[in-house]
Amino acid sequence: MSREIMNSRIVSLNVGTPVEAMHGNKPVQTGIFKKSSGSRHYLSTTGLSGDGQADLVNHGGPDKAVCVYFERHFPYWEEWLGNKLSSGAFGENWTVSDWTEHDLCIGDVVQAGEVIVQVSQPRQPCFKLGIRHQRPELTAHVQQTGFTGFYFRVLQEGEVGAGEGLTVLERHHAAISLAEANRVMYKGKNDLAGMTALLAVEELSDSWKQTLTSRIERLQQAGLGGNTD
Repeated sequence: MSREIMNSRIVSLNVGTPVEAMHGNKPVQTGIFKKSSGSRHYLSTTGLSGDGQADLVNHGGPDKAVCVYFERHFPYWEEWLGNKLSSGAFGENWTVSDWTEHDLCIGDVVQAGEVIVQVSQPRQPCFKLGIRHQRPELTAHVQQTGFTGFYFRVLQEGEVGAGEGLTVLERHHAAISLAEANRVMYKGKNDLAGMTALLAVEELSDSWKQTLTSRIERLQQAGLGGNTD
């Protein structure tokens, strides 16, 4: 992966508050339904003003202040789903141009106007994404493709809006891309070296650190590990 990266921009800023949706015959609260906003919003360490999540255990919080999805993946999903998608279709707060999971690394620092953010982890899509598109298999397919999007934590608060340019201020020295992190999480569950390298990145989110630590301990206890897939 090249250490150079082009600038990006926020194509759309999307917010929404939790609503009730049906999961089979069961009603659930979800914040997956985001709408594009033409206004500027204040971004704090816990998220954007006007936005909210229903499940505060698995969504939101300092490590998941901003959910980001890549505009470049939309054509693939439009063909797969068979319909046109609008910004916010994946429950993301920022729909961004140009980049993909291969371009950004865990710990990279990015500026958007007066806001400074840092890549904390890939997104782990939950079943509510399937509810959003009425395709229960979508969640697993997002994991399989690696087209997950990711989260930012906030290093410097401020106002932000659609059209804001995104500039990488600092590339993390470990250079573990979001794509590689996804590979380790979903396809490299016996890859002890890969998990150890990812876990060593201090800027990785706490939830991913906990998952990786548990997996490594199980592998070591079983005397396994070493496979890359």
